[in-house]
Amino acid sequence: MEVTSSGSAPFNGAAAQFQLLTQSQSDIVLPSDRSIISTGRVIAQGNGGIAGYVSDHFDNLPQMWENGYLVAVDQIFLGGAASTSFDGNVYCSIVMECTVETMTQAAAMALALSQQ
Repeated sequence: MEVTSSGSAPFNGAAAQFQLLTQSQSDIVLPSDRSIISTGRVIAQGNGGIAGYVSDHFDNLPQMWENGYLVAVDQIFLGGAASTSFDGNVYCSIVMECTVETMTQAAAMALALSQQ
C-alpha cells in the first residue's frame, strides 16, 4: 500500500486495512472471526502533506507459515477499507502460491466447518 498526500490540506492521519477470508463479508470483521486467513493495516500520521509517522501491522504473513496454510474452501475473498484521509486511491495486492492437497472426506469436512 502506498500513502500519499498532495499537501493541499493538512494531513492528520490515515489508515487502510485488508482481510483475506474464507467467506465473503460486507465489512471488516473482528480477528475472532473464524473465516480470517490473514489481515493487515497501515497507519500514517503527519501534516503538510508529509507522513511523519508510518506504522504497519500484518499477521499470518506467508513467510510465517512453515508448511503452508490449509484452506478447505473453493474460494477466498480479499476485502479492505481505507479512511477518507488518503489523497487518491489506496491499492492492496497479494501474491499467493497455491497447491491442491488430498484429504480424506472426514478431514476435509472438519477443516471446512472450522473455517466458517
